[in-house]
Amino acid sequence: KISEGCNHKCKFCIIPDMRGKLASRPAHAVIREAEKLVQNGVRELLVISQDTSAYGVDIKHAEAHGHRAHITDLARDLGFGARHGFCPDGGAAMTEKVLITGAAGMVGRELLSVLAEDGRYDSVATDLKAPSDLPAGIRFRTLDITTEDPARILKEEKPDVIIHLASVVNPPKGSGRDFAYAVDVAGTRKILEAAIASQTSRIVVTSSGAAYGYHADNPVPLKEQDSLRGNPEFAYADHKRLVEEMLADYRKNHPALEQVIFRVGTVLGAGTDNQITALFHKSRLPAVQGSESPFVFIWTRDLARILRRAIADGPPGVFNVAGDGAMGVTDLAAALKKPILRLPAWLLKVALGIARPLGISRYGPEQVGFLQYRPVLDNQALKEEFGYVPEKSSAEVFDLWQEEAGL
Repeated sequence: KISEGCNHKCKFCIIPDMRGKLASRPAHAVIREAEKLVQNGVRELLVISQDTSAYGVDIKHAEAHGHRAHITDLARDLGFGARHGFCPDGGAAMTEKVLITGAAGMVGRELLSVLAEDGRYDSVATDLKAPSDLPAGIRFRTLDITTEDPARILKEEKPDVIIHLASVVNPPKGSGRDFAYAVDVAGTRKILEAAIASQTSRIVVTSSGAAYGYHADNPVPLKEQDSLRGNPEFAYADHKRLVEEMLADYRKNHPALEQVIFRVGTVLGAGTDNQITALFHKSRLPAVQGSESPFVFIWTRDLARILRRAIADGPPGVFNVAGDGAMGVTDLAAALKKPILRLPAWLLKVALGIARPLGISRYGPEQVGFLQYRPVLDNQALKEEFGYVPEKSSAEVFDLWQEEAGL
């Protein structure tokens, strides 16, 4: 027996009254008992409790003597040669508290919908403002990651898992690079420090394929082991690189905080409206001569399900996130039934270099590389190691978005 009691108050169940609240045994004590049983000739072990999936929640999944009190870690550590199995408990509801930053964004709202349907987690949504469609059963707290809010709120909430989505994808008009840095880089550091102080077990971070950078010599496709170079001239890519370097330092210095990092391709779903989809609305698709400008897409619903899996079921690690295949500008033009406007890279750079100072365009010459050398992400690790196969391919995601956008 790995724990006693249960924290749930199901009307049909008397266990909490009989056994009390959840009380988990230290993992090393369970392992020591199992080893003695095997030494005495036991050939089969049954791991039981009143709420198996909640094992370790009450003691914050504490680690001692090299063993962590989490059911997945315990299952791995028990693999010492004896046949072992787990009796399923049917999936207890709300066994872990999950806090989501940036919950009012497109991905955050989709994730909240998925978590509400799931019903297993005590979910806390945070952002500058509550989403207008906040699902029933999910609490909201105002949190500005550029302030001291992370330290205060995480101390109060003590989440088991943080899903960190807050980021500047489309900078507000009039904002500069300093604002984006304060959110993306400094804000992420505040979340990490608060997570460590509140003894959070796992943090899930949405990075981006942009962390690899937009470079002519990028491998095709890019794997998780490839270099993260970003682009100093492109704030979003540069900040994603800086954040990943920071995360690597925290993995080394704070190993008790598990990390799941997703390098996400272009996210598309109902109502997606950003600088990328703006290109698809043009009467002629802009392209750089000599480049197909390949896009890899991921459906918002697929990404939300991936994030849900990362709460407890998926392993820690770094994973590219994209649907199968890629779509070049020729493919996109064919799907949209639009002509392509192909221009030399030098001409585009000159034009944007003139247009931005005059206020004609918000984009500068650096955006040419954004079109010219788009990173194509390999998703093999996502499917084989993380254990999630995207429901929709890149082409299917684009078809869905195109239909919903009326193009």
